[in-house]
Amino acid sequence: MTGRRGTRSSFRTKLPTSLPTSMGVLAVCAALAAGCGVVPGTSAGSDGGDITVMTWAPEDTDATNKPGMPAMAQAYARWINSTGGLNGRKLKVLTCNDHNDRVAAAKCARRAADEDVVAVVGSYSQFGDDFLGPLASAGIPYIGGYGVTNDEFTNPMSYPVNGGSPALLAGLGKELASVCGPVALIRPDTIAGDQLPQLLDSGLRAGGHAEARDQLAAEDATEYGTHTKLALERTAGTAGTETEHEGCVVPALGDRTNTFMDSFRRDRGDYPAVRTATVLGSVDQTVINATGGGRGPYEGSYITGWYPVAGDARWDEMKKVINEEAFDDNRVDPQDAGVQTTWIAYTVLKAVVESLGEGEVSSTTVRRALDDGVRVTTGGLTPTLRWRFEDLLSVVGFPRLVNAQVTLQVVRDGRLVAARKNSVDTTKLLESATD
Repeated sequence: MTGRRGTRSSFRTKLPTSLPTSMGVLAVCAALAAGCGVVPGTSAGSDGGDITVMTWAPEDTDATNKPGMPAMAQAYARWINSTGGLNGRKLKVLTCNDHNDRVAAAKCARRAADEDVVAVVGSYSQFGDDFLGPLASAGIPYIGGYGVTNDEFTNPMSYPVNGGSPALLAGLGKELASVCGPVALIRPDTIAGDQLPQLLDSGLRAGGHAEARDQLAAEDATEYGTHTKLALERTAGTAGTETEHEGCVVPALGDRTNTFMDSFRRDRGDYPAVRTATVLGSVDQTVINATGGGRGPYEGSYITGWYPVAGDARWDEMKKVINEEAFDDNRVDPQDAGVQTTWIAYTVLKAVVESLGEGEVSSTTVRRALDDGVRVTTGGLTPTLRWRFEDLLSVVGFPRLVNAQVTLQVVRDGRLVAARKNSVDTTKLLESATD
């Protein structure tokens, strides 16, 4: 969960006050089309032609990169079009690189409006306040964002498929409370990073544990030696005491988590044993392999994720599509949480289009279907997803949240495996984080 520092916002973000106005304009334009021109998002699919959507993510930057998400979207389009399309309509996927930059993110959103896309699907950007405004003005729904910003859980145009970084951190804190001594959280010195301590602490408090020691770090640093030493000084040396377990170090630095662990691996030998823990999205199986597998720093680590482990049979259809349509594209890794989120987001899009039958497919009809309660099953990868008002979980600060479940995973013998059979519902933890 990363973002660049600017004007601060809190969990109690209010719903955008401009939305009713823009939606009212759309309604008037729909009634007076001759005077207002084409209503945004109504051209694609309205005559039985292509259904145009967009997927964006940062690529080739010095911080977090998610190239697998637009690549997965394109692979999905090739697969669905080879099987007849969506209700006989060809799926066209536009992609955009937001460059981890707020200006570029807004440009992606404006391009989506200019191209009359029916939705932005399965995307990642840390600048929700910059891209959701243009999408709302154009009436374009944002389906299955990565969950990296608070805005994705407050804006009525957003339809999240997971609990985002908030659920991951809260669930992780609950698990660490019973197995850790002092906990040190190393997180980005950014707006989104500012939200992480209270989320982790909500889980720790629920388990009767003291709050984590909060360490701020640059999200694009090339080494973290100073931070690893400080974290180790704060957490090491408590195992075996009457009241303490081993201390736990929790890096939550996105793509830079691996950079932190390089420094951590060099320094940890000078201190008593500690455990590590983090969240999926910061670490996946490829990172574990690259850092030594069972002999690496992640061995024994707890990691929370939104979905079943990558080896679960419920991912077989996605893997089949990747093998058929993106076999030689090393950007598309089935173990990557971004790729998995994009797959689920396009599953939502497919269900929505099918629910419309032979009717018009536009940003308006897609949004209306979502608001009216189209049910989306994902083969057990998530609970049944639905975004009617009564389906929202009503967590203060996260009014768009419909799925707060997380899975607990652990690294054993260098493999990321399920630590529990069932997922954990973090709704109550998130409520306590925003009290």
